[in-house]
Amino acid sequence: MSNSRILEVSVGIFVALGIAALLVLAVNVSNVSSFSAGEHYSITANFDNVSGLKERSAVSIAGVTVGRVTSIVVDPDSYEAVVKMTIDARFSDVPVDSSVGIYTAGLLGEKYIGIEPGGAPDVLEEGSVIRLTQSSIVLEKLISQFLFSQSDKKDE
Repeated sequence: MSNSRILEVSVGIFVALGIAALLVLAVNVSNVSSFSAGEHYSITANFDNVSGLKERSAVSIAGVTVGRVTSIVVDPDSYEAVVKMTIDARFSDVPVDSSVGIYTAGLLGEKYIGIEPGGAPDVLEEGSVIRLTQSSIVLEKLISQFLFSQSDKKDE
């Protein structure tokens, strides 16, 4: 085999490995892979505002991912966002009086749902609804409230 043929094959292998690495990175970043192929149970929670939360967003307890958001719809009666989540069956002892909130990973990172466990002896089961919720904080509203509060102080 000539040197040019070896070079062409080497470049081809290098390009193929690069494309494969980009594909793996894209799948990991987009959360396309399912959280768990094993057993899980579904729970729901209603929020006033889910700004920035998406399907397949993480659901975590104490920073550990325990599930994924599976759907987000609007309740036609209350006009609240109904978020359905699947939780891995390994975490079947989450107390029924737990609360959930929508948080941001870092200052401008992606949104996720955090579960704060309660203290009740009863646990969440398939179809449970979590009543204690904290909606997403909208950065624009927070900034406008700060600016308006500063302008009120200057007027005094």
